[in-house]
Amino acid sequence: MQRALWMAMVLVVLGSLTPAWAADTVRIGVYLPLTGQNAFGGQLELEGVQMAHAEVGEVLGKKVEIVVVDNKSDKVEAANAVKRLIDKERVHAIIGTYGSSLAMAGGEVAEKAGIPQVGTSCTNPLVTQGKKHIFRVCFIDPFQGAGAATYAVKNLGLKKAAVLVDVANDYSVGLASFFKRSFTKLGGEVVATLNYQSGDQDFTAQLQQIISKKPDVLFIPSYFAEGAIIMKQAKELGATFKIMGGDAMDNPEIVKIGGAAVEGFMHTTFPYDPSMPEMNPVARKFTDNWKKAHPDKDPNVNAALGYDAYMIIIDAIKRAGAAEPAKISAALAETKGFVGVTGLTTINETHDAEKPVGIVLIKDGKKTYVGSIQPEL
Repeated sequence: MQRALWMAMVLVVLGSLTPAWAADTVRIGVYLPLTGQNAFGGQLELEGVQMAHAEVGEVLGKKVEIVVVDNKSDKVEAANAVKRLIDKERVHAIIGTYGSSLAMAGGEVAEKAGIPQVGTSCTNPLVTQGKKHIFRVCFIDPFQGAGAATYAVKNLGLKKAAVLVDVANDYSVGLASFFKRSFTKLGGEVVATLNYQSGDQDFTAQLQQIISKKPDVLFIPSYFAEGAIIMKQAKELGATFKIMGGDAMDNPEIVKIGGAAVEGFMHTTFPYDPSMPEMNPVARKFTDNWKKAHPDKDPNVNAALGYDAYMIIIDAIKRAGAAEPAKISAALAETKGFVGVTGLTTINETHDAEKPVGIVLIKDGKKTYVGSIQPEL
């Protein structure tokens, strides 16, 4: 009698440990910065995830559920968010996140647990380095930095560059380094490198030093809010050099914040923008559906990457034939020519996405997709 009771208790405990994986439900965790410094980008990526989920909602005959946790734009919160998604929510795979620092913090937790994580716009190479279960749908900063430098030298004919870096941000430090390396390799000269800290609002001292060096271009690997302020203050100081940035500047808010100062600004991005003259069928469907759901605002590449991250996980589950984390990771690693909003995506041996670098120009107060470029590495 006692042995039978003990066995029954064991079965109850074992059953309570794996309810999510045993049920006819696939659970995808999402951790993004929905509050804090990076909230605007995180919100857009979440809207992209939600749009994809609304279109699919089912895989291998099982209902798909998404579980969303705010990482609050904080590294510790990011790690805690992933731990909660794994330990409490029992997710099969994870999407996240906007911000390389946040993705690295959360990725360490996911990697140890063997749960596949697909990054959205986390471009620092360290996000996936040495990881078996961490992937991304975005290209990496060496590729993006080289793309910006190639376009500056080859297409615009610029010879002297200055760089303004947020030294408290892994994304900014990494992208600045890769831009400078490629720019000099292509025959250009970096005449100044100045620093600031996340949250700074006054850049006049750095900009005055940069202006004195007479560069042809200022490269700002900034997030959109600070980048717009930098451009506004540069214009007020009479700067005449070209200003370029990275994918974190791909946000319609820069025009609202920077006003006329952002006219002529160029930045690298992923190969999607609603202003593209030609789109693949997936991008066209995404754009049309977005405009119906959000008639008051245009989609941007963050929303597109959130959409692609969800869809590439669904695709991996289908190819794996099972919603088991190890099998999902194996299928993600074998992804070739996946057609998404941001073009064809192939996951390479380092688990990074291979796709072209897009170039966007702010013209007449609006984003204009100029085209794509193959970086000279």
